[in-house]
Amino acid sequence: MPIDRPVPTGPAAPDLQIVSTRVYRGPNVWSYDKAVHLVVDLGVLEGYPSDTLPGFTDALLQLLPGLDGHTCSRGHRGGFIERLREGTWLGHVAEHVALQLQQQAGHDLRRGKTRADRSVPGRYNVIYGYLDERVALAAGRLAVRLVNHLVRAEPGFDFALEFDAFLASSARMAFGPSTAAIIEEATSRDIPWTRLNQASLVQLGQGVHAQRIRATMTSRTSALAVDIAGDKSLTTTLLGSAGLPVPKAESVRSAEAAAEAATSIGFPVVVKPLDGNHGRGVCLDLRSEADVLAAFPIAQGQSKRGVVQVESHITGKDYRCLIIGGRMAAIAERVPAHVIGDGEHTVGELVEITNADPRRGVGHEKVLTRIAVDDAARELVKSQGYEWDSIPPAEQMVKLALTGNMSTGGISVDRTFDAHPDNIEIAEEAAQLIGLDVAGIDFICPDITAPVRETGGAICEVNAAPGFRMHTHPTVGEPQFIGKPVVDLLFPPGAPSRVPIVAVTGTNGKTTTSRMLAHIMKGLGHKVGMTSTDGIVIDERLVIRADASGPRSARMVLSNPRVDFAVFEVARGGILREGLGYDRNDIAVVTNIAADHLGMRGIDTLEQLATVKSVVVEAVPRDGFAVLNADDPHVRAMRRKCSGTIVWFSMEPPGSEIREFVEERCRRGARAVVLEPSDRGEMIVLRQGRRRMPLAWTHLLPSTFGGTARMNVANALAAAGAAFAAGAPLHDIRQGLRTYTTSYYLSPGRLNRLEVNSAEVFVDYCHNPPGMERLGEFVEGYVEQRQKSLDHRISRIGMIGAAGDRRDEDIEALGHIAAEHFDVMVVREDANLRRRAPGEAAALVVRGAQRAMDAGARCRQIATVVDEIAAVRHSVHLANPGDLVMLCVDQHAAVLAELEDFTHEAAAGSRTDGDQPGDPDLDPQQLVDEAQTSYAQEAAARREAIEPPLPTL
Repeated sequence: MPIDRPVPTGPAAPDLQIVSTRVYRGPNVWSYDKAVHLVVDLGVLEGYPSDTLPGFTDALLQLLPGLDGHTCSRGHRGGFIERLREGTWLGHVAEHVALQLQQQAGHDLRRGKTRADRSVPGRYNVIYGYLDERVALAAGRLAVRLVNHLVRAEPGFDFALEFDAFLASSARMAFGPSTAAIIEEATSRDIPWTRLNQASLVQLGQGVHAQRIRATMTSRTSALAVDIAGDKSLTTTLLGSAGLPVPKAESVRSAEAAAEAATSIGFPVVVKPLDGNHGRGVCLDLRSEADVLAAFPIAQGQSKRGVVQVESHITGKDYRCLIIGGRMAAIAERVPAHVIGDGEHTVGELVEITNADPRRGVGHEKVLTRIAVDDAARELVKSQGYEWDSIPPAEQMVKLALTGNMSTGGISVDRTFDAHPDNIEIAEEAAQLIGLDVAGIDFICPDITAPVRETGGAICEVNAAPGFRMHTHPTVGEPQFIGKPVVDLLFPPGAPSRVPIVAVTGTNGKTTTSRMLAHIMKGLGHKVGMTSTDGIVIDERLVIRADASGPRSARMVLSNPRVDFAVFEVARGGILREGLGYDRNDIAVVTNIAADHLGMRGIDTLEQLATVKSVVVEAVPRDGFAVLNADDPHVRAMRRKCSGTIVWFSMEPPGSEIREFVEERCRRGARAVVLEPSDRGEMIVLRQGRRRMPLAWTHLLPSTFGGTARMNVANALAAAGAAFAAGAPLHDIRQGLRTYTTSYYLSPGRLNRLEVNSAEVFVDYCHNPPGMERLGEFVEGYVEQRQKSLDHRISRIGMIGAAGDRRDEDIEALGHIAAEHFDVMVVREDANLRRRAPGEAAALVVRGAQRAMDAGARCRQIATVVDEIAAVRHSVHLANPGDLVMLCVDQHAAVLAELEDFTHEAAAGSRTDGDQPGDPDLDPQQLVDEAQTSYAQEAAARREAIEPPLPTL
């Protein structure tokens, strides 16, 4: 129905503008595929839908008539035009214009959506698909300018000129016909590809299965074979020695030597550069020494080494035989650039008419190349008895080039099924002799349908990296789908092109679950590539230290030729910034959804956070798996977004409501990983339908510290479920869990235990309230377990810090929860304050802890030591033998190094016999003052050594 609103006279000045731009390079919160996201502000145009702008729709259709084919939400052709006439907002119009501009650039895309930003009136999220992000961004910018221009004309804006410039730049960025043919075939087989540079270097496949192409050169193309093919003299010698028909030839470096060689060979001859290409510098049918002397500098000018080849001239037609993997794939007859007279137009006019063909472009940008008008072309025309302004008779061919290369304006005629078997055999043998996997064999012969040995033809050249466009887009005849044999060569039928990808997300436990899973799969012999907040690990070797939980890190792992199994920790920031960075994951693991990072990037509620995290579940294919935490209602709800099979894991005991939920699904054949208590302890059990497969006792897993680290029990369930979904045998899963420890070497910064001065010190990365709750539960259980074997009370000392980019209430909650579990708290700050004033975050932690203490919490002392290294030393000084010190750190490497130094100092007796660490009679504030003073200079030096905030990949 038309929108019922008064029709205004129009805005005084349109101000539709792009507020921000984001490129998603994989599945994201808006789309299952890669997309461009423009946030646009309509400004005054918010009050002017399309039906209120007289003539807007007609003017838009006049410029872009292809919009008539857009179905929009109506689902039928012309649906978008209906929306325009009924009234739609101009952000939606910009989306469709951007898509249409890309379509006219040759990118067939139809995916797009526009959604209002409810928090800011007049602001819209415009999302549309792309093939090349640079083209898509340019289309978006031009679309916004065009919409503004149609509302009220922009002075100096000429859409026709802007559109031509857009098409020209799009053509420059596009793949050539050869590369495009291979990529199209790979895409049809679901082989992933990645463009590695701005030109034609492309990776097909992932990890250990990856292959690379550059135009028609492949990972299997021999460099030696390319060098041989580039040396025309050597090529002719090798082929001739094998008995293949080749012309007589000599290599020379001077014009005089060329004339002598021509006389020796016998006229007519051909003079060409020894190592040229695309027919440049080739001079044909030279019948005298004078012709050879004149041709020599032309050929030498195109020779990289200054060497020129003189060879006998073979009379006949020019044929290109394409050999792929030793087998003939296509044959094309190449006809030199020419025009056909019509008795009305001059030669020059005929050239202009021919070049006006939309299939012709500059260089290799289109399937045909424009005919070059140069001195050589004019001389050739004159040699045929015509001038440039002569009118040739009807049906008379006038040659404009001697060679049939497509790059000089020639055309091609498909002859794939016309060639004589003997000629095919000769071409295939020539490619094998040179050693090329993809070769272009140039035949000159009277007729390819007759044996060249009988008709007097010969192989005049062997080309490495031959162009495909004469075969994929012949001027006459049927196109040949030669991308198929190239892809067959790189990926034989049945050969894998992808490595298994496991994406692990959630609020807490992502890193540990990823490490556990990587450890299990390493035990199976896999070369695991893993990303996490600590860096990129390839086969248990840290290759890049950075916050590597983003999409760029994932792409780096998938490009590594050693990786045959990938485990990615996926953080919300990377999903919001770029999407996943790959097209799909075989297994998605979601550990939990809890309050962290709320209030950032428009994520204010747990429901919104769950929507972001669920992207990894949506990226699971039908034959994939999602490992979901049944105990978390937000994670449990993600089952509706999964196309694959669900694997549940639950910490709940039998008989509970959640456990019944899981059991009911298992009775229907589902998979699950659960806990079953007994008088001997808790057993991790794998369930598949009615089958029950015991896996391991939780208290025997080193990472759980006798079952007290409940968060690691949950992580073990998730890792076991993912490994089971990946096809790992039970005994390998069991062995992996039993051998995975929280040592610094296997799990840096995650519950690393050390003994310092007879006190138990744990180093952990805990930094949010939900994580502190789990850590507090561990402290309670671990101390209770240890207390049984001791005759004195264990004091609990906790060093706490909060990231400055969290909400005030979250930072206070962190302090409040910590105060419930520790006797003494030492509050520190991160090296990166994240735009907070020094001491501000620490004060918020103290405020939350003080509120808990006022309500009767366990904590009795709070000290603020903002420098992390000084805070570490102060915390350890407070501990008596047997006490527990929990260090929640920011820079775990620097903290571990400090603890080692501290231990060495203590062992050397460097401390005085005065007030001893942990002396209960020592004034706490005195300790704080001493720590701040004694370690000030050392902490400053340490701060220099602490690594700066990690970059996000």
